[in-house]
Amino acid sequence: MKRDTVDILGVNIDNVTMEEAIANAVELVSNEGVSAIYTPNPEIVMEAYNDAGFADVLNSADMCVPDGIGVIYGAKLLKTPLKERVPGFELSCHLFKKLGEMNKSVFLFGSKPGVAEKAGEKLLADCSGIRIAGCRDGYFKDEDEAGIIDQINSSNADLLMVCLGAPKQEKWIYKNKDKLNVKLCIGAGGTLDVLAGTAKRAPEIFIKMNLEWLYRICRHPSRLGRSMSLPKFMLTVMKNGK
Repeated sequence: MKRDTVDILGVNIDNVTMEEAIANAVELVSNEGVSAIYTPNPEIVMEAYNDAGFADVLNSADMCVPDGIGVIYGAKLLKTPLKERVPGFELSCHLFKKLGEMNKSVFLFGSKPGVAEKAGEKLLADCSGIRIAGCRDGYFKDEDEAGIIDQINSSNADLLMVCLGAPKQEKWIYKNKDKLNVKLCIGAGGTLDVLAGTAKRAPEIFIKMNLEWLYRICRHPSRLGRSMSLPKFMLTVMKNGK
């Protein structure tokens, strides 16, 4: 798979449309070996900017899509524009549909107990042909890790959704990639919670106006501190782009 990437604060972001990202994901899930897709937003890019080891993890991916609108704005500031925003949740949902058409399977790993199972029920109802190979919540100790990997491998899943939150999910994939026999791993944040109905995406109008961050703050004012990562990101891009 030929890649066209843009360097944003040391993270290589793939310059793809949603359609191209879906095609790449389908190719990766069909290839031999284990591939990885990450979905960095400004908060994740800033984490990598301050942690060179995490930047290496992100840059080891087979595809890093621009999840947040801030990443798109940052690329414009650097005069290396990206084609469009590619939200990880939407990419995952498109890929689930494709997996159903291909009669492939997915293992859902992450979130609170019971959430992955509810998300699996939703996928079975919405994506004809998809198979749920297994489910596992994201609460575990270090000594549980070998058993989790055995569970995933024995499921013969094609796709592994790792929803542990960043940077934990990306680091987990990077650490265990050589031990897995799935085809593709995706670090997918809150995807399982949205699928299961335990969390809600912003209304369509907010999504179209690229104001999902504002909707989240309105619903959860406690997130205001986290939202400051966006202006910090933009200022850092401006400083480093000179």
